[in-house]
Amino acid sequence: MVRARRQPLCSLQRWPLLLTAIFMALTVAAQSSQQTSPTNSQDAQTIDQTWQRASSKYDSERSKILNEVHRLANDGPYRADWQSLQKYEVPDWYKDAKFGIFIHWGVYSVPAFGSEWYPRNMYRQGSDEYKHHLSTYGPPAKFGYKDFIPMFRAEHFDPAAWAHLFKEAGAKYVVPVFEHHDGFAMYDSGLSDWTAAKMGPRRDVHGELANAVRAEGLHLGASSHRVEHNFFLDGGRQIESDVNDPQFAAFYGPAHTWMESKQTLLTDWTYVSNAYLDDWLARDAEIVRKYKPELFYFDWWIGQPSVRHHLMDFAAFYYNDAASRGSVGVINYKQDAMEEHSAVLDVERGQLNDIRPLYWQTDTSISNKSWGFIEHDSFKTPQAIVHQLVDIVSKNGNLLVNIGPRPDGTIPDEVQTVLREVGSWLKINGEAIYGTRPWKIYGEGPTKIVEGAFHDTEAQPFTAQDFRFTTKNDVLYACELAWPSGGEAVIHSFTATQLAGHKAASASLLGSTSPISFDVQNDGMHLRLPIQPLSKYAYCFRITF
Repeated sequence: MVRARRQPLCSLQRWPLLLTAIFMALTVAAQSSQQTSPTNSQDAQTIDQTWQRASSKYDSERSKILNEVHRLANDGPYRADWQSLQKYEVPDWYKDAKFGIFIHWGVYSVPAFGSEWYPRNMYRQGSDEYKHHLSTYGPPAKFGYKDFIPMFRAEHFDPAAWAHLFKEAGAKYVVPVFEHHDGFAMYDSGLSDWTAAKMGPRRDVHGELANAVRAEGLHLGASSHRVEHNFFLDGGRQIESDVNDPQFAAFYGPAHTWMESKQTLLTDWTYVSNAYLDDWLARDAEIVRKYKPELFYFDWWIGQPSVRHHLMDFAAFYYNDAASRGSVGVINYKQDAMEEHSAVLDVERGQLNDIRPLYWQTDTSISNKSWGFIEHDSFKTPQAIVHQLVDIVSKNGNLLVNIGPRPDGTIPDEVQTVLREVGSWLKINGEAIYGTRPWKIYGEGPTKIVEGAFHDTEAQPFTAQDFRFTTKNDVLYACELAWPSGGEAVIHSFTATQLAGHKAASASLLGSTSPISFDVQNDGMHLRLPIQPLSKYAYCFRITF
């Protein structure tokens, strides 16, 4: 039997199927393009409502936390007003600690390019990060910042090893950034899906680190940069990118246009909704209740006028929460963001010229180019860190030094070397640092500090004529910032008049068991030293009366 050959569908029969497939492909492409199309022409309220809808699944939990905040903000030693917050007193543990470690670690360490502001700049046409992103990963509509999250695995993260390194470095407190401007929470937040506990490492990395830090006897701090997320990714609204896609609005945030002011935050007119500020307040309060940090660090934008009322609520809540546990917390602020008596001023990458009567802090990074990890970085020397520490402590402040770990959770060898060298110096000279207070003057010498933020790379080398002074009980410490030639150090400030009738009984060099011969002359105290120094970087003399 001969079977008839099966005939293919004629062209007319195939066309409907082909046209349907083409139409569906075009429809998907059009929808995809529409989802990533620029949205900068939308008004601020519409943009904010998109973010609010995307975040609404946590409305109930957010409300619970806010109710607790508002209750506790007016139940304790403080009230949510600046006059009440003015009564704040900096705790002794913080004044005694002097040296801390700051940690910028997050998804931005995956591209490892530019700085920790990569997530902002990768969406800004013309920037180096934008060009790098196009050539390395493709257009941000196809590969956005969210697509780095699976690459952030922290597979070699060892919190106990980190904490041990910080202890070796001589640090007394540790401040991880719990959330940076990028909006990715590095802790187990119950207010977001975009967290390290639920994506990427799938671990509560900062919760683990908190336990390890405390196991080493160190104080735990927490840093929140969440408020800056309000505008941080606004460049993505100017171009075709995944920032515009509503399905990612809970992560990319409102991304409102940043109406930046170069003069003062008082003239920053960026749109900030009450809904966003409530979310910011709830997230920070969640960190406080869950991890109980003894210090809370904020970046500069908490001083934006729209934020200040919520900031006041947070401060009262945080201080009262600490008081309920028999503790005193510390808040770090920048510029004029808070009333100066209500918290501790922080100067970013900079120092002060003189003793500040109110306690303060410098934060700087071992890295010169970035706070987070980047390839081909350069680093400060151990001597630079030691000199900063000595200078700052003599002026009534603390030094918070930042590190940027790799995305796999390892700390670069160059950074570890600097930390251990600083720790070695502190093992010998820590007596002149920890637990001390300023003398009547901070020091003497020809080398002047360039005062203010962002001048840390402009520091001039110190000389053997540069000294910094601290005191503890009846002991006066003088740290010489270079070793003198000729076997003699002269401290011109230590004349009989300046010593106010106190007679020096003994002098010694920390690290040495042998006393140093000295005499007080009309031009100051002359100390006769060994030819070779016993340590390096700075040399601290202990003078008793």
